[in-house]
Amino acid sequence: MSITAKRYHDFCAGHRVVGHEGKCRHLHGHNYRVHFEIMADHVQDDLGRVLDFSVIKSKLCEWLEENWDHKFIYWTADTLISNLVIDCKAYDTPISREADENMLEGSFVEVDFNPTAENLAKHLVEVVAPKQLEGLGCTLIKCEIEETRKCSATFYKDSI
Repeated sequence: MSITAKRYHDFCAGHRVVGHEGKCRHLHGHNYRVHFEIMADHVQDDLGRVLDFSVIKSKLCEWLEENWDHKFIYWTADTLISNLVIDCKAYDTPISREADENMLEGSFVEVDFNPTAENLAKHLVEVVAPKQLEGLGCTLIKCEIEETRKCSATFYKDSI
């Protein structure tokens, strides 16, 4: 018998898909909705819970808030964005240079993959969740990322 717990979280971020044949090759953003599905090795407590929903919030939803919300996620190999980040840091305005650098600090998130919904979901399952859920006796087995109400991608953990 398997029992899972599910929770979703909304966040906003920008990206572009390098090599995309259509509009997604341009800089754009989404109001993402991420659905987390967690399975435990066994029921975790006397109440019959896999994991309390507040723990999912504190471990995974808050990770999204701190790391991806209102940021621009870009692939290391994307020279357009890499150059933009460098140019933005070098841009001189009447405002002090220190203030400009503080504004940009944390605005860009560099990842080692093309930031498609599929790859973002895979990263959450394979990289983020194991660290965030360590020691809790449960696993993120499925992550669905909606870019819009009509479009989503789902990544399933290979072995449970």
